[in-house]
Amino acid sequence: VQLQASGGGLVQAGGSLRLSCVDSGADFSLNYMGWYRQAPGKERELVGFISIGGATNYADSVKGRFTISRGVAKNTVYLQMNSLKPEDTAVYYCRGVYRGTVYWGQGTEVTVSS
Repeated sequence: VQLQASGGGLVQAGGSLRLSCVDSGADFSLNYMGWYRQAPGKERELVGFISIGGATNYADSVKGRFTISRGVAKNTVYLQMNSLKPEDTAVYYCRGVYRGTVYWGQGTEVTVSS
């Protein structure tokens, strides 16, 4: 599994960004894919995840603003972020799980200016 995240950048508060995560190594479908984020000086935290069946779960802080979806291609996941706030500023990491094994991608940085 080789997860590659992209799509980060600088955006003004209230704006939107779409992050993408694609896998280039697995010949199996990940059971879960999702996103975590780590703000400067803080612990890494869950943003949300989606199961292979399409069930989603989100952190309370992003509910109603962020949407996770799986792409048509195997092991592809997107994070649509709307109504961004300065507190959403963080490095966002893609994560995949297969039969209990966790895989991490490299981070993509999101900066929201006020």
